[in-house]
Amino acid sequence: MAFSVVMPALEMAQETGKLIAWRKNEGDCVIKGEPLLEIETDKAVMEVEAPADGILAAISAQLGADIPVGQTIAWIVAPGENPPIERASATAAPTARAHSPAGTESHAASVAASAGETSSVQSARISPKARRLAKELGVDIATLRGSGAGGEILASDVQVASATRASSASSPTTKVANLEVPSTLGRLMAERTTQSWTTVPHFFVTREVEASALNEYRGKIADAIEKIHEIRITHTDLLLALTSRALLKHPRLNASWTAEGIRLHDDVNMGVAIAVNDGVVAGVIPHAQTATLAEIANRRRDVAERARAGKLRPSDIADATFTISNLGRYHVDQFSAIITPPQAAILAVGSIAERVVAIERQPAVRPMMTLTLSCDHRVADGAHAAMFLNDLVEALREPEKWLA
Repeated sequence: MAFSVVMPALEMAQETGKLIAWRKNEGDCVIKGEPLLEIETDKAVMEVEAPADGILAAISAQLGADIPVGQTIAWIVAPGENPPIERASATAAPTARAHSPAGTESHAASVAASAGETSSVQSARISPKARRLAKELGVDIATLRGSGAGGEILASDVQVASATRASSASSPTTKVANLEVPSTLGRLMAERTTQSWTTVPHFFVTREVEASALNEYRGKIADAIEKIHEIRITHTDLLLALTSRALLKHPRLNASWTAEGIRLHDDVNMGVAIAVNDGVVAGVIPHAQTATLAEIANRRRDVAERARAGKLRPSDIADATFTISNLGRYHVDQFSAIITPPQAAILAVGSIAERVVAIERQPAVRPMMTLTLSCDHRVADGAHAAMFLNDLVEALREPEKWLA
């Protein structure tokens, strides 16, 4: 029985994916679950696994192509079995050309090249994001050379052109010799954060909370969980668990803005920001509102290891409904994070540090932590954000009660 290999939908509102690499060649044996290809979405470059055992056949998608979600791009068949559909004309073309007279083939290639050049002169391919950004930054599209597949102009090309122009304007005699070309992930981050910051109406609410109870609870349970499950519980794991419980009482913060309206999610799929070599990705802990601390810690560790090894799977980053970004390990006291659409909010967590605070009108030293909630004002208002933070602070003060 033949199995189709399709461009998967890995994100809400995803319409296309870009084919980056095939891990197998046509005719190779594949095993279900092993990496088959790599695709690029608005979040990351990730691996797609083979859906079945068999022989890879009838590859119909070329590297660099933007492919609609759900489109068949190859087949996996049994030995000796033919794929159920014929190859796309793009892959069938080399066979046809093999039987053409040399002169005819040369003439056809010349005509095709000429047509391609004329087409590129008349209308450069440009992504909608790049076109919008070029208008905002005042960059002339006609002056750009695209770095995408087929010469497509990307948002990163517009940003580089704008930065180069600004640098030249401020220092006319200085050459841009140290311009760093962003990686694929870096380019995706630039496009995603630019889109979010320019289209989502952000507002921010901040609370400072004492972390004594959180520290004590972690110390109380850490050794027992590590002994049984061989996993170390971190403050981030506790924050993921407590925040997911608090979100159950505040559905407007566990929601998405869509063209049809506000979508409230039944499950809390917690995203956790993970630093990698060339950017940040958000791993997802699905159904975090019912997961145990050990389950959350295991999932967080596994997805972080795959992210840093460049081995993310589609399920590792799909369908997050809320995200936490914890920079405490970097000794950051406080910061504001940019929302990842279509999520309605993201929580930025600073380091736990001893500070002098007033306790019963007397100065005292306590471990304190600052939380900053970024919200989409189309989905939630200041009252929604404040009430959610109130409950989250209560959860941090009584973690054992909330995680019982």
